[in-house]
Formats: sequence, C-alpha cells, structure tokens
Amino acid sequence: MILTVFLGFIFGGILQYAKLNKFNTISGVATLSDLTVAKAIAMAVGLGAILLNVSIGMGWAGYHVKPFVVGGIILGGLIFGVGMAILGYCPGTLAISLGEGSTDALVGIIGGLFGGLIYTVLLPSIQGILGPDLGKISVNSIAGGNSAAFYAATVVLGLIFIGIAFGVHKIEKRPEKNMKWLLAGILLALLNTIVFSKGVSNRPIGASTTFPYVADWLSGFTSNSYFEKIQVPGNWEVFFLLGALLSGLILSLIRGEFKIQLIHENWVKYKNNSVVSRAIWAFIGGFVLIFGARMAGGCTSGHVISGGMQLAISSLVFAVFVFAGLLITGRVFYGKAK
Repeated sequence: MILTVFLGFIFGGILQYAKLNKFNTISGVATLSDLTVAKAIAMAVGLGAILLNVSIGMGWAGYHVKPFVVGGIILGGLIFGVGMAILGYCPGTLAISLGEGSTDALVGIIGGLFGGLIYTVLLPSIQGILGPDLGKISVNSIAGGNSAAFYAATVVLGLIFIGIAFGVHKIEKRPEKNMKWLLAGILLALLNTIVFSKGVSNRPIGASTTFPYVADWLSGFTSNSYFEKIQVPGNWEVFFLLGALLSGLILSLIRGEFKIQLIHENWVKYKNNSVVSRAIWAFIGGFVLIFGARMAGGCTSGHVISGGMQLAISSLVFAVFVFAGLLITGRVFYGKAK
C-alpha cells in the first residue's frame, strides 16, 4: 500500500513537471494549440516499448495485454476522446489537478463516479456492442514470442514513436518550445517499466478502474460480476491515485502554486467565463470520459501508455480513436478562440 502511494506520488510529480496534468495543456491537444501531451506520450511509448519488452524477455516482468474487444475499443476510444476534450483531464490527472486546487477536477471526478456506476448497471445490456473479442493480441504474439524478429520490430517501432515525438515538436508552432516533455516522457517510460516489474507491482499503471470501483462500493452495488472483476485493480488504483493527489497538493504548496480555481485560461479563451457552464461541462466530461474508458477497458495511462509500451494492438487502436474523438470534439466543441 505504501509503495503504491509512493509510485503514485512519483507519477504525479512527473506529470506536474511538464504540466501534463493541466486543463490548458490537455485541452490544448484538442484545439491543436499545445501538443505537449502527444509528444510526451509518443516518447514514453517509444522508449518504454524497448525497455519493457527487454525487461520481460529477461524474465523481470510479465505482459498484461488488454484484449482487443473491437466494439469497446473503437466506441470506447471515441467516447473517451470526447470526454477528455470537454473535461480537459485524463482519469489520472484529475487527482493531481485536484491536489493543486482545481475544483473543476473535483466536479469531473464526481461525474466520473456517476459514469462508472452507470456503466456497471448498464454493462449486462450493452455487452453485445462491446464485442467481438479477438483476444490479447500484441506484436509479440504476432511475431511468435521472444524471437529475434520480435526484438528487431520492437526497436524499429520504438524508434518510430520517438521519431514522431521529435517530429511533432519540430513542426509545432508555439513560441515556447521547451523540452520538459522529453524528460517527462523518459521518466514515464522508466516508471512504467518499474511498476511492471515482478518485484514491484507486476501490473500496468492505470487509473480509470478506480471510478466504478469506488462508485459501486459507495452505492453498495457490489453484488455483480463486474465489481468482482475490478476489485483487485480498483483497490490498487485507489492508493496510486491517492499518491498522485498528495503529489499535486504537496508539490504545488512547495512551489507556491496551489490555487483554488474552477475556470482556466483555455476555457475562457474558447468558451466563456461562466462558473455554471464550466461546472456543468466538467461533470458531463467526467461522466463521458469514464464511461468510454470502461467500455475500452482502460484509459490514457492504462491503455495508451502501458498498453502501447507492450505493443498491444488493442491499445494502439484505442489510441488512434481517442485522438480522433479528441480532435473532432476540439473542432466542434471549442471551435476558434474568441
């Protein structure tokens, strides 16, 4: 438990360093005004794929590939992207930003809890649209195990992702092109590899399972197969996000940056300065975000980064549809800056 909280604290510190948890940064991806998150993720996946697969090959860690449930991955990815754009946070960054004083993150968390509960209730009736389940497919399984061809493909794919990160950085038209995203991406790759290790947690980093786990527990809706399925990961993620919350609070207080804030600069720039409007959309965004995440079986940290590092086909496809939903919503919901 203490180790998990510590890992969450480190996770929060890395994201805060490059401002990857901020509403302005994440919503900036949707409006194509700030691609810091995209660069950091590409760097983490690229370097992490090489580090993690070598670690697994040495017997130090194991695979935790998410199944390619076609409907859930595609629809869940699109829905998750919509929620991420509107809310301006990912499931993991909500805790960090709440620690920093962002009250819209709290509203998003409440929306997410309702999204998690409703998903648990509706799951039996929507099970049909989630399939078919193609199994746990990855580059490793396609290449036939720990072969020379697999490791060669891993290095090539890893370098491609790293190249994408630097390519996006080169073409990004922003005046302040700092390189904090690079160090954050490297540290995220290292942290994920450590968490995967059999001597540490032997699991991927994740965040979205927390929401249905806590919501079902609070409501007493625990006598169902879904709650039984998510008890172990949900419990781990609660303590991980507690560490992330403490990181946001403690580090922001140390830096003198703790600030109670509901409306952020990008919201005013693209939408309005109405407290009611931001609160309503934060709740809706949180609800949609978690509902989509549970349909797909993961989120930005658990699917895109941890899954991407494993070169899981489900996670790579999920990432494509997340960014599609994110960009489409950015165009429709935010439009042009005022």
